[in-house]
Amino acid sequence: MFDNSPMTALSPDAELMALIDRVGQRDETALRLLYDRTAPKLFGLALRVVRQREWAEDVVQEAFMTIWRVAGDYRATLSPPMAWMGLIVRSRALDLLRKRTADRAHLTQEFDEIMEGTMQSDAPDPSAIADASEQAWALHQCLSQLEGRQREVVSLAYLRDLSHSELAEQLKLPLGTVKTWIRRGLEKLRVCMGRFA
Repeated sequence: MFDNSPMTALSPDAELMALIDRVGQRDETALRLLYDRTAPKLFGLALRVVRQREWAEDVVQEAFMTIWRVAGDYRATLSPPMAWMGLIVRSRALDLLRKRTADRAHLTQEFDEIMEGTMQSDAPDPSAIADASEQAWALHQCLSQLEGRQREVVSLAYLRDLSHSELAEQLKLPLGTVKTWIRRGLEKLRVCMGRFA
């Protein structure tokens, strides 16, 4: 048996078209109803494009702001309502991805520039500082093994860059003694430093 009573309910598309028409006339209640009817499906579409729930929520919010602005331009003859709204969601989702990619590219470029500046700096890198500290400690240990006067002669020769004759004169020592102490002191340092290498 057929039901001959008139249709009281609108088809889903007809209902959405009527709501979009009302949104185009700035009916906020219609916007809320349109959101309630379509947001779950539009969220699913956004999530498939952007792959993150938080971003998808932002996309749907942006899409409904766009729908609010452009609903008056909607033409049912050109596109079914869900296809039209889906296109807006997809467009907002792609805009968000482009913006995120551009932000990442900008941050990456900024990081690269900072790293390049750091790498090209005249300041020694941390590993060079650590190596220098270890070498300084080893040299201090080896110098402490030299006799007092010999240690003084070797240190002055290299720290103050004094010649053998300048050292002999300053320390009131024979030139031969200064040369011998430096030669023997350097040999002891070489052997000692070799153990730390």
